[in-house]
Amino acid sequence: MTPSALLPDAHGFAGNLLTTDTVPAHQRRAYWREALSQTFGAVDMSVPDEVHSGTIRTAPLGPVQATTVEGDPLEALRTRRLIAQGDEDAYVVVKLLSRGVARLEQDTRDVALRAGEVFVYDLARPVRLILPQCFQTKSLVLPRQVLGLSESDLRQITASPLSPDTGLGGLLAVLVSRLADTAGSYRPHTAELLARNVADLLAGLADERLGRSSEGTPSGDAAMLLRIRTFIGRHLADPGLTPEVIARAHHISVRYLHKIFEGEDTTVSRWIQSRRLEACRRDLAHRDAAGLAIAAVAHRWGFASAAHFSRVFRAAYEMSPSEWRAANRP
Repeated sequence: MTPSALLPDAHGFAGNLLTTDTVPAHQRRAYWREALSQTFGAVDMSVPDEVHSGTIRTAPLGPVQATTVEGDPLEALRTRRLIAQGDEDAYVVVKLLSRGVARLEQDTRDVALRAGEVFVYDLARPVRLILPQCFQTKSLVLPRQVLGLSESDLRQITASPLSPDTGLGGLLAVLVSRLADTAGSYRPHTAELLARNVADLLAGLADERLGRSSEGTPSGDAAMLLRIRTFIGRHLADPGLTPEVIARAHHISVRYLHKIFEGEDTTVSRWIQSRRLEACRRDLAHRDAAGLAIAAVAHRWGFASAAHFSRVFRAAYEMSPSEWRAANRP
C-alpha cells in the first residue's frame, strides 16, 4: 500500500489520507481491507466483493485520534480472540454517524442508529458494528486513561445512542464533526484542551446516566472532579500518585479534594486503587502480557507491593490474580 500523505484541506484538516480513488478497480477490495486494517487494528472487517470507493482520513488531536471514514457497506467485528491479539483495548471510540444507517452491538445492547446520532463503544470488550449501506462516520478515539472513567461507569454509555435533538447529543455531534474535520491543525496546547473537553463531556454523560448529575453540587466542583479523574487516569502508573500530589497539581487543598469526592461514595485513594485494579485485570487477560510476572503487571500500574496487590485484587474480584489470568488466558 502506498504510504498515506499529510494533506491539509479546505476544512483545515491536516492528516493522513487513504483512498481507493487512485487504485485500479480490480485492486480496490484488497487495498480497502488493508487500509481498514491499518487504521483499526485487530478487527475483523467484512467488505463487499466489489469495492467502488473508500476514504479514510486520520489526524492527531493531542492524545486523541480523529478519523473520518466513508465508503461502501461493511461490517466490523471485534471478538475476545481479537482483543487478546491486539493492543487497542485501552481505547474508547466516540463516533458520529454522519451519513447512512447502522447497527451496534455491545454490552448486551443491540441498537439501530440513524444519521446524526452519536454513539460510544469500548474496544476492551466484544463489539459489532454493521453499516449496511454507503456511509460516512466521524470518530474520536480516546485512550481510556484520558477518560478517567471506571469500567462500570463506561458501560453506562456504550451502545446508547445520543440523538442530535437532545442537548448533549446535539453538542457532541457538532463537536465530533468539527474536530474530525480540523484535527491536526491545532497547536499542541489547544489540542490537549479540546481532547480534555471531549473527555469531560463523556464523563458528564456517564454521571447523568448514573443519576449523578451533580444535583446540589456547585458546577465548579463538578468540573474540577472531571479534571481530577482525567488526571488520575493519566498518572495511574505513577506509584507516587497521592491525594497530596493531586491537590497540588490542581492548586487546591487536600481537604477540598476529599470534599469533592464525597459525592462519589468513595475516597480519592480508593478511586485510584480501583482504576489500577481494572488496568491490571485487563493486562492479566491480555496476550501481550502473558510473559510478564503478576508482580510486574502490578508494578506497571503503580502497586509497590505484590502482596498488597494480591490482597486487594482478591477482595475486589473474589479470586486471586493468578486465578483470573488462568480463567481468561487467550
